[in-house]
Amino acid sequence: MPEKNIEFGKYGADGIKGGDAVADQLDKLAGGITTPVTAKRGWTARLNYLTRTGHARAAAKAAGLTVTDRTLKAWLEGKQKPSRASLEKIERVYRVVRRQNVAKHLLKRLNKDGRGTRIEIHPLNQSRVAQRNKRVLTHRDMNVRRWDKLVGAWAAGDHRGLEDAWDDIIGDLGSDWGSYEYVTSVGFAA
Repeated sequence: MPEKNIEFGKYGADGIKGGDAVADQLDKLAGGITTPVTAKRGWTARLNYLTRTGHARAAAKAAGLTVTDRTLKAWLEGKQKPSRASLEKIERVYRVVRRQNVAKHLLKRLNKDGRGTRIEIHPLNQSRVAQRNKRVLTHRDMNVRRWDKLVGAWAAGDHRGLEDAWDDIIGDLGSDWGSYEYVTSVGFAA
């Protein structure tokens, strides 16, 4: 099933892979610190989140935050500012740890004891496609009852796993599934 749209965008269509759209929505639902990491308030809040407990420090270290305790203390006390590369690493590690921390809660809310969650699939943008090459695509709604693979792949940062899980879900659309491999967005709430 995957990669049926080998030449996606050849005629001007615009969209993103369905798994990436799901990951974007899960990131929004996960919430977190909204102040940019480049602002002092943003990076100190992220560092506090990543170093608050021994478990948080271990998760941050496992996710790639490998600075000395001395440097970390200087950053938190405001005596030193992280470099641009360090700020990028702090943001990346924060996202990884945040995903791991909220995945179990999101999974429970999305599965709803087997009832699942309704999603809206918004088709790809064809505004730049010549009329003769356009496909008839409509907004689709469907209920997803099992979120385990999607949320697991999202929490692990597994891009390929997200795509495989998305392909399994859109397979339920029948012969129309290939039209929704790329989308504008996927909406749902938990």
